[in-house]
Amino acid sequence: MIVEGTVLRGPDFEPIEGRVVVEDGEIVSVEQASVDSSRIVLPAFVNAHTHIGDSIAKEAGGGLSLDELVAPPDGLKHRLLRAASREEKVEAMRRSIQFMRTTGTASFLEFREGGVEGVYALREAAEGIGVDPVILGRETVEAMEAADGFGASGARDGDFSRERNATASEDKLFGIHAGERDASDINPALDLDPDFLVHMVHPEPLHLDRLEDSAVPVAVCPRSNLVTGVGVPPIAELADRTTVALGTDNVMLNSPSMFREMEFAAKLADVSAREVLRMATLNGARIADLDCGVIEEGRAGKLLVLDGDTDNLAGAQDVVRAVVRRAGVGDVADVIL
Repeated sequence: MIVEGTVLRGPDFEPIEGRVVVEDGEIVSVEQASVDSSRIVLPAFVNAHTHIGDSIAKEAGGGLSLDELVAPPDGLKHRLLRAASREEKVEAMRRSIQFMRTTGTASFLEFREGGVEGVYALREAAEGIGVDPVILGRETVEAMEAADGFGASGARDGDFSRERNATASEDKLFGIHAGERDASDINPALDLDPDFLVHMVHPEPLHLDRLEDSAVPVAVCPRSNLVTGVGVPPIAELADRTTVALGTDNVMLNSPSMFREMEFAAKLADVSAREVLRMATLNGARIADLDCGVIEEGRAGKLLVLDGDTDNLAGAQDVVRAVVRRAGVGDVADVIL
């Protein structure tokens, strides 16, 4: 397969005119050449934090607080999940994953409720779509063993040392929510030596120092944080200290569109468009040790192709800035997974 256009090459997304050659799912060459194409070729997105199970309850719970919406065990989402049939949950998740593919997402890191059965249900929902879930089971060690790791709700909800030790012994991914409501659960979360943190809306200088010293990455979800009223993460300060990736969080609250998340983050934070695009692609891939998120020889050929001649994108003077702040699903020409 050969894809031509303006290629955003490498981790710095250098725009070059040329082509990407993909064979057997791998990028075998990135060639600079004169081509007759208005297309823009970039890495497919990696959504670094989702709760896809919430797809059964899109836009439910307007006006509720964060705890009323999502706190276990009796937040609205948990009640709705318990009330829904397995078939309803699988179909709702499948439709959200199909939307993620349509909007250029190659993989997503899912904190999956429902124990072992919840892990199996998500795998069934994703089957055949081409979008790869990295599933972090919740609630039990058995869910972690059936999944790709463990996703902890947060240190304020309990002591997750047993789950952390079990996850480490399996050499799997351990993530934990921290600093969403306030700073009180950040140090306990960092004490668990997690592979990554989620949210970090309220870090204090000590926490930023600890992040830098330990090189723990952070997945930020600014749209979700704004909707739930907890504030917004200090994205620039976090990015100065560690690897930051973007996630869309609960489908209940936000569409799982990385276009929308990038635009919001870019307009919210004092960071460059290239850094935001890296947060939406390569940085999420790094957290989950995925071989995608960048257009380089030898990497996975998971690509998003935009039509640079749509009414929305035509005439853009800065391609990377236009992709981050302006592009949307209507500009998608192809998704190659």
